[in-house]
Amino acid sequence: MRTFAHGAATWGVACPGRPGRTAGVTMAGFRVPDLDALRIVPHPAVTLLLEFGAGSPVIDCAAGQRRGSVVAGPGLGSAGAVRARGENVECVQVRLSPVVARAVLGASPADLDGAVVPLEDLWGREVSRIRGQLAEARSWQDRFALTEALLARRRETGPPVDPEVARAWHRIVAGRGLTRVDELAAEVGWSRKRLWSRFRSQLGLPPKHAAKLVRFDHAVHRLVAGEGPARVAADGGYADQSHLHRDVMEFTGTTPRTVAAEPFLAVDDIAWPGRGTTGTDQDFEGR
Repeated sequence: MRTFAHGAATWGVACPGRPGRTAGVTMAGFRVPDLDALRIVPHPAVTLLLEFGAGSPVIDCAAGQRRGSVVAGPGLGSAGAVRARGENVECVQVRLSPVVARAVLGASPADLDGAVVPLEDLWGREVSRIRGQLAEARSWQDRFALTEALLARRRETGPPVDPEVARAWHRIVAGRGLTRVDELAAEVGWSRKRLWSRFRSQLGLPPKHAAKLVRFDHAVHRLVAGEGPARVAADGGYADQSHLHRDVMEFTGTTPRTVAAEPFLAVDDIAWPGRGTTGTDQDFEGR
């Protein structure tokens, strides 16, 4: 476990010792003695939080407070509306590609309706059993192995997305969010309306918004890496720096200067090593 320090806060961060065997699933472990109102920055993945420690994370969101293990669809935290806090937090955080999330969860990300949902609502009593197994595990690597086996088993039996939807998602990721919806529809042989409908119902967001979220994710990680907003805007497909500013404000509720110092983004290089910001299918499908 490595240490991540940000201001007065110190987190313990653990990573799997080997690449995951299940495509579209990546994870990291966190031990945080005092998590103080962490702003959640939107990410193009379904977020699954499996907690097992002495304390319990608290998610403050539009629906109120959520405690314990939770799940949320792509774009969690838009407009800076979601915060995480808690004491003695220990958890495994899983990032699921939207392409595999329906099979793993047993429900479409669209069913989450943009909300933070208690995992018990989807998995019932199994969540309590998982919590106990994670708490009893001797090491983080054992926890990662246990979690991966659980998710792989669920994916094998869950409903897959349409191949055309998966292909469109991969094209959006490979194009760093710059691919046009008309081009995607033509490539998969569907009408624009049909692509919009299937993509939205199976992945939880329409293709145009998915592209916007992928583009934003690349941009903010480049900002965190120290690149200037003008350069990020020019390289990232934004019309100008003001366009980048508006998108960052829409997704985070704050400015590019402020978001560049967000710990939720800064910890990525430790928690998700090799994630890159290139936006290839491999990058996202392995996150």
